[in-house]
Amino acid sequence: MPSLDELLVVLRDRLRRLYERDPRAAVGLVAVVAAVGLALAWYFRPWLHSAVYGIYTTPILPLAAVLGLGLGLLARRRLGTFVGGRVGLAVFFALLVTGSSVAGLLAGEDLGKATMEQAGTAEELRETDPAKPRVVTKAVASRYASNTLNFPQYRIAGGDITVRNGTPYWSYALAPDGAFNYYTKRQHGTVLVDMTRQNADVDTVVGDLEKGVGPVFYNNYRFATLKRANYLVEYDDPFMVVHEGDQYIAVPYTKPEFHWLPLPYTTPEWGGVVLIDGQGTIEDLSPAEARAHPVLQEQKLYPFELTRERVAATKYRKGIVNTFTAHEDEIEVAPVPGEGNDQPFLVFTEAGPEYVVAVEPYGEAQGLKEVWTVDARTGEYEIYTPTESLFGARKATDYVRQAARTTDWNRFRPSEPIPVVIDGELYWEVRVVPSDSSGIAYTAFVNARTTDVHEVGTTAEVRAFLEGTPVEGSPDEGETAGRTPTIVVERVAPNGTVIETLEIYGNETVRVVSGTTNATASD
Repeated sequence: MPSLDELLVVLRDRLRRLYERDPRAAVGLVAVVAAVGLALAWYFRPWLHSAVYGIYTTPILPLAAVLGLGLGLLARRRLGTFVGGRVGLAVFFALLVTGSSVAGLLAGEDLGKATMEQAGTAEELRETDPAKPRVVTKAVASRYASNTLNFPQYRIAGGDITVRNGTPYWSYALAPDGAFNYYTKRQHGTVLVDMTRQNADVDTVVGDLEKGVGPVFYNNYRFATLKRANYLVEYDDPFMVVHEGDQYIAVPYTKPEFHWLPLPYTTPEWGGVVLIDGQGTIEDLSPAEARAHPVLQEQKLYPFELTRERVAATKYRKGIVNTFTAHEDEIEVAPVPGEGNDQPFLVFTEAGPEYVVAVEPYGEAQGLKEVWTVDARTGEYEIYTPTESLFGARKATDYVRQAARTTDWNRFRPSEPIPVVIDGELYWEVRVVPSDSSGIAYTAFVNARTTDVHEVGTTAEVRAFLEGTPVEGSPDEGETAGRTPTIVVERVAPNGTVIETLEIYGNETVRVVSGTTNATASD
């Protein structure tokens, strides 16, 4: 089979012979082929988005091209066509690589300093809303959603936080499963996993979406969005919204802001939110319009990736050179165990939903240097700097491991340390989950100041701890105060979902009663 280069040579030769016989026919053929190519490129422009957007947001590219072409033409006059072309290409790539690297550093410094200047100073962190605790981790929610799925032609796709009737859920799309269904079916609905309840509480909203998550391009939300809404923007991950029984897809996005000196570069800024309803109607909303839209009244709107990028860029607050030399006042976003879910974490405070990002000093230090909070609806940044020594998210998981000496850490792992504030005290809420993410074994609250670890095993105890009023019979009281269970019994459904957990302590026994007609049981 001939190679692509050989085919191109054959086509070139045939076109040249055609031009020699009939120049007008050759020109017409080239025009027709070009027109067809442009029409196909225009229709399938969503597939070209990554390349086009990458070129659009790299303004150093045309500068490198002009300089490379100029030096190449100059070298061609002196050294010949072959050498001149090589010189031009070498100059172009050298300028592109070097210029892009320098422009990237300038963009990071610009974004970081702008974030510092625009951020307000918080005297204290806002209290966590005890009515909306973040109990279920993303990995566990995905397992719950898969285990309860009873649609053989569909699978779950995505995984993001949405709010329905005041309750936060992990939301997933019911996407076609398998090659045949991928081409012939649409998104079939939305799966919602209540993130405020430790055990599986899953609701499925059924109904095909004209443009959804997961199917082939002609039924896909992204292909439609890139054709009908803004093209030269960067779209965040979509999340599902269920409002008054109707399903929607919401997609926050950023747009580039151009800077020209000393080198051209771009920095991202919040552009708005695209909202797609079940009939495929697309609304491109500005941030203000998104906040006012009735469907999005309870939802987070600010892009997740922009939050992380802006906070991480504040490491340049003392300049670019400082990050290569002294590292004075340099920060880094704390890496945390999250099983595919990393900071920032969305938490629900008494003032509304906000992203929280815990940052540590650069290097090996694991203390808490700053806590950044970002209003998830307005994008307003605040920075909280502790006045006393507090340990960070990574260290919190170490204290959980130390406190739970009876937990088999070969089968369990701490996950997603979420910062929560209770009566002005900062705690790290760490969920301990089995290695297969089949449920939540227990939740540990670690005091960021005293390192005290408080373990709770039920949703009611989580809510009670957040309210500052432990429930009767919880491990706060009586003989179990300050102790860890010796056995954790899990009641597991046939599909693997953990329905209920029971903690057994050292001075207690377990009695298994057969489910016969004369058996008795008490609540």
